Amino acid sequence: MVFKKKGYIRIKEDSRLLELLEQLKYDLMIQQDLVRKSVDPSPIVLNNLKIIEMKYFFLLREARKRGTTM
Repeated sequence: MVFKKKGYIRIKEDSRLLELLEQLKYDLMIQQDLVRKSVDPSPIVLNNLKIIEMKYFFLLREARKRGTTM
């Protein structure tokens, strides 16, 4: 019975991880588009872009490590 609960939690967290990845991918595309369209992007915008990129790549590595598929 303990193992069934563990599997359920893993499936639930995998789906949550995929939702976060999709949201961060969308945010990353918006931020990249903002930087690309701006003539002189401010340091705050560039820092936000780096933060979102780091979060996205971290979650992407985590999903690969866990063997999660879309």
